[in-house]
Amino acid sequence: MTRTDKGSQTLKSDTLLLLTAFIWGFAFVAQRVGMEYVGPFGFNGVRFALGCLVLLPLIFRNGLNGDAPPSGPALFTLPGLGGGLLAGLVLFAGASFQQVAMIYTTAGNAGFITGLYVILVPIIGIFLGHRTHAGTWIGAVLAAAGLYLLSVTRQFTISWGDLLVLIGAFFWACHVHIIGWLSPKGNALKISFLQYAVCSMLSMAVSLIMEENKLQNYLAATIPILYGGIMSVGVAYTLQVVAQKKAKPSHAAIILSLEAVFAALGGWVMLNEVLTHRAMAGCALMFSGMLVSQLWRLPGRP
Repeated sequence: MTRTDKGSQTLKSDTLLLLTAFIWGFAFVAQRVGMEYVGPFGFNGVRFALGCLVLLPLIFRNGLNGDAPPSGPALFTLPGLGGGLLAGLVLFAGASFQQVAMIYTTAGNAGFITGLYVILVPIIGIFLGHRTHAGTWIGAVLAAAGLYLLSVTRQFTISWGDLLVLIGAFFWACHVHIIGWLSPKGNALKISFLQYAVCSMLSMAVSLIMEENKLQNYLAATIPILYGGIMSVGVAYTLQVVAQKKAKPSHAAIILSLEAVFAALGGWVMLNEVLTHRAMAGCALMFSGMLVSQLWRLPGRP
């Protein structure tokens, strides 16, 4: 491949990653709007079911077990189902905390606090025997300072919604480790389908027990549900998988971190959410922490 071809491929991958970050960022707006009509568990149940439907034709076109690597179990076997079930359970936890939080916090706050998972991933990895670097701790300090400015009041209290998003970020970080372990054992589309199905069924089960489910409410929330299901779950995750096959890791880290910026932008443009100067300083520190954590080991750095 010539240098021109590599440059063209990098540009295409970066464009897909930017589109992914845009879709995910504005998904926080859809999630926030959806809470005006339906409960958080019902919203997640329907949107992850839509994500499954988007992937289903691709699953059957490629066959159920046709591309499983010889070194690991196919996804639709008992061992593979166990891994998919675990991923779905953790996805359910992260999505539930995040969605309930959208009742109490803004799209911008949710986007930046959720982004902290990129710092939590290497920290959790230490307990799994993984090595880390100084950038992880520098990023963690910057992010903690930013979180303080964004979410902690002068009376040293934190809003309920921001706390729930922070708990959700922990589960998103755990989910990254689970997918990292599971992905060599099967096709990414099949893993996504199975975990979305588990998350959808668990969410709908909780919704039927705890929430009021009326058809007219779901119809009123059609646009945010369709965006959250088809675009955020079905399309964006697929774009990420395609783009990161050829993207440079440093590029992916920077571009996908822009999800938080797009969330704040979407909240400002579409929901009239306004960040105070203190909150903007917190967002800047958190974003800096995310980048430092991800980009500390650039090519050439020992």
